[in-house]
Amino acid sequence: MIQLWMVLFLSTLYFSIGIMGILVARGGIKLLMSVEIIINAANINILAWALNINDSNGIFFVLLSIAIAAAESVIGFAILVSLHRKGKGINLAKLTDLRW
Repeated sequence: MIQLWMVLFLSTLYFSIGIMGILVARGGIKLLMSVEIIINAANINILAWALNINDSNGIFFVLLSIAIAAAESVIGFAILVSLHRKGKGINLAKLTDLRW
């Protein structure tokens, strides 16, 4: 049986990798991937606690979170494709189109 602390350590490791990816990401796709890693780390954490206390609501919440994360990823990728088609590229350091 896998211990709870092992799963929480894995979740913390994934979360740290996602934060590091956000801090060093230069491109938009890397940023989206880092956000997805953070969301997956949170889902692993919620799922571990839900299974530890035998609560099925946590499983439902994780499935809902996965669906929302997929929609967020699609919208973010659509924005990046639109910016790439305008000829600006998807480098976030040079991006000024979404400013006020």
